[in-house]
Parts: sequence; C-alpha cells; structure tokens
Amino acid sequence: MRVLDAIGHALAVAGSMTWEITWSLILGFTLSAVVQAVIRRQTIVRLLGDDRPKTLVRATGFGAASSSCSYAAVALARALFRRGASFTAAMTFEIASTNLVIELGIIMALLLSWQFTLAEFAGGPIMIVLVAVAFRLFVRRKLIDAARQQADRGLAGSMEGHAAMDMSIQSEGSFWRRLLSREGYTSVSQIFVMEWAAVIRDVVIGLLIAGAVGAWVPDTFWQHLFLTGHPLAAKLWGPLIGPVISLLSFVCSIGNVPLAAVLWNGGISFGGVIAFIFADLIIIPILVIYRKYYGTRMMLTILGIFYAAMVLAGYAVEFAFGGLGLIPAERVARVAETGITWNYTTILNIVFLLLAAALLIRFFRSGGRAMLTMMGGSPDGHH
Repeated sequence: MRVLDAIGHALAVAGSMTWEITWSLILGFTLSAVVQAVIRRQTIVRLLGDDRPKTLVRATGFGAASSSCSYAAVALARALFRRGASFTAAMTFEIASTNLVIELGIIMALLLSWQFTLAEFAGGPIMIVLVAVAFRLFVRRKLIDAARQQADRGLAGSMEGHAAMDMSIQSEGSFWRRLLSREGYTSVSQIFVMEWAAVIRDVVIGLLIAGAVGAWVPDTFWQHLFLTGHPLAAKLWGPLIGPVISLLSFVCSIGNVPLAAVLWNGGISFGGVIAFIFADLIIIPILVIYRKYYGTRMMLTILGIFYAAMVLAGYAVEFAFGGLGLIPAERVARVAETGITWNYTTILNIVFLLLAAALLIRFFRSGGRAMLTMMGGSPDGHH
C-alpha cells in the first residue's frame, strides 16, 4: 500500500507540473513553428560556411529560430556540417537550437522564475563564445577533417528523418502573405506537430523523473550533495555537479526543466541550475551519437569543451546575477501537488489546447501521418 501511495504521490506531482506548463509549451512551439515556416533550410546552410564572429552570430540566430529537441538538433548540426557549414558554426547552431529557444524560456519562467529565463538567455551566448574560442585554440584542422570524413559516412543516429525534412514555406511573397496562406497554415501545422513528436518522449520522461525525485528524495540528501551549509562552496560546486547530474539523467531538451526545478528547491546554486540545463547536449545517449557521427576523438573533444564552457557560463551567471541582486531569495519552484483549479492557467490551457487541436487536424489532413513514419529515416533523406 505504501508503494502505491508513493507512486500516486509522484504521479500527482508530475501531473501538477504538466498542467502548469501545457499552455506555455503549445505557445512556444507555435511561435517556433511560425519562425521556422518562413526560414528556408538552404538559406541557413549558405550563410554558415566559416567560423567568423559574424557567421557565429548568424548561427546563433538561426539555431534559436530553428527550435529542436536535442536529438534532432544534433542530427541537423551534422547535416549542416556535411553540406558545407563550418564545424564551429554547426556546434553553435546546435547549442542555440536547444538552449536559446522560446518554449524553454517560457517554461523556465513558469516553473522557476523569470530570473532563470534571463540567466539562460544571458548564459547561452557566453557558452557559445567559450566553445568558439576553445575550438579555435585547441581543435586542429586534422581532427575536423577526420570528423568530416566520419560524418560523410552517413551513419544513422536519432531523429535523422526529422532533421532532413524542410517544412518551410516555398512560395514567394511578404512574410504575412506567406504565413497567412493555405501553404503557410499547412507548414506551421507540420512543424508544430513534428516538433511535438520529437520532444514528447523527453518531456514525459522528464516530468515523471521530476515527479519521482520531488516526491521520494528527501531534502536532506540534496542539502548534503549541494553543500548548502557552505554558501561559497555551494556556488563553486553547483556548476560543476549540475552537468554531471544532467549527463547521468538521460533526459534532454525541455524535459530537464522540471528536474531543474526540483534541484533548485533542493539547494543547488543558481549557476548550477543553468549549467544543468545547458548539459542536455552531453547526456550519455547523445555522446554515443557524437561518436557515431564524428569519431571517438571528436566526441571526447566535444564533451570536454562543452563541459568546461557550461561550467564557466554557470559561474559567470552565478556571480554576475548575484552581484546585481537578481538571484531569487526563496526556493519556491513549482513542483508541489496543487491540482486543477479554475484560474488563468486553466483558461490558457483550454485556449491553447483548442489551437493545438486545430493544428493537429490540419497536419493529418495534409498528409502528416506519412511524415511521422519517416522521423527516424535516413540522414541522406530529402523529405
């Protein structure tokens, strides 16, 4: 009976968090789908051929606009690299497309606070600059050439078919004319549903893990792990341990935000939360994919550079936001069991669920079922 009660408690916590973020997920993916619908894939490839600062700024912007789950982002970065983008630009695109996206910021604001959203969008560019500098200083041309040779073998990783699909609007005209056309509606619906299909597994797993951890793990465990009795040590330890927890959790993309909320309530430092969220690109399954895509040496290089950049970006956020007085004084992330009540969250959920239903109907009426079957696909597919 106690086991059933414990499972019920964990599911209730997960369900409460799900209800809190449903409307924001739909809003974020809709806005992302609108942006992706009007940006053509070939335009992105053409503008990312080197690693100059101007190019990396473009890669950051395109990545933030081309929101993807972590697996699809990694596959798309390899596709860009194979088509002529520089390796650094491809990695920049990958980081931005998972860590600087609309839906991530909205959910962080809801479950954590607006300060975390601001820190995410401030720390992301810092991490990108650190990664770019590290690749320039420490990665030799010989290693990049070997990685390109391995990438050109076209070994399948995950979400290859999804990454190969270009669902943008192909007709000409102004932004609004293209977007409000019948083709625009179809394109937005296809991107919206395919993005959901790509992340739904991680979102569900992340919510279940966060519910279980929030319900079952006592606060004293986190307090000892995060050194909460030693303020300076906690600030130094948080960004170091945050990515390690993420690496071992096997959860990525938006799915790790609920767990980040649990960790924040448990005592991890502000910078530790940001480093934890950045680390969705070095979880163990993705490291296996890097090895398949680029070879063992480049996989280890990516792991080392990304980890160091995440830690340093976490420190930058911790001490900059601390100095500005922007770190929340209380740890009240929304992970408690609250249930469903008639409030603004319920109203917004109803409105946005109706929007999602309209896009879902359009998706299936425009032949979307076949697209879902091709999500695994081939890295050399053109759908």
